[in-house]
Amino acid sequence: MSARDPQDVGLEGDAELRKDLDATIRARRDLGDDYDSALVESFLEKVEQRLDGAVDRRVRRQLAEQQMAAARGTTRHPNPVDSWGERYGFALLTLVLAVPLSAIAGALTGLAGMVVAWIGIVGVNAAQAIRQRPELLSGLRARSGGDD
Repeated sequence: MSARDPQDVGLEGDAELRKDLDATIRARRDLGDDYDSALVESFLEKVEQRLDGAVDRRVRRQLAEQQMAAARGTTRHPNPVDSWGERYGFALLTLVLAVPLSAIAGALTGLAGMVVAWIGIVGVNAAQAIRQRPELLSGLRARSGGDD
């Protein structure tokens, strides 16, 4: 059960997303500026569905692993050492998606759109890092003098 599903790191769906992005760009050229926001929203919805599917599969797999471990009476370390793919696959996927998102945001809204897109990308990666290693958040609270 420790082998990773290729879809979890975005290896199988890249061609499909590239086709969707190409179709979105062609549609923008054909339809003009009036449909920019609708086209971008449609593409981002497809990306979101893809990410949701990967997260759902990962959660189901982890729950199954925990149930199997509980049934066997074995305990699993709360923060297991992850494989390289699990640690960095999500970050690599977001960086791959950052290129078209930056291009779309830059084309539609200029620098402000690119800044918003990258803030979102950094935020998603920070949330993933904290999810994988919750002690990162408690370390930040301790340094800032927050009550923990």
